[in-house]
Amino acid sequence: MPDYKEMYFQLAAKVANAVDILVEAQQQGEYDFSKEETPVISLKNSRPEEKRSDQE
Repeated sequence: MPDYKEMYFQLAAKVANAVDILVEAQQQGEYDFSKEETPVISLKNSRPEEKRSDQE
């Protein structure tokens, strides 16, 4: 007969390891993102709009 208790504890240990790996990856991603320089985005139009001649 299989030892279900042992199987359960092995599974729980593997799940805990997977969670640790995911948390570490998330923290590394957040660290990498926070160290990047954020680009400055200008929201104003820097070129004047041309007047259309079709309004005559």
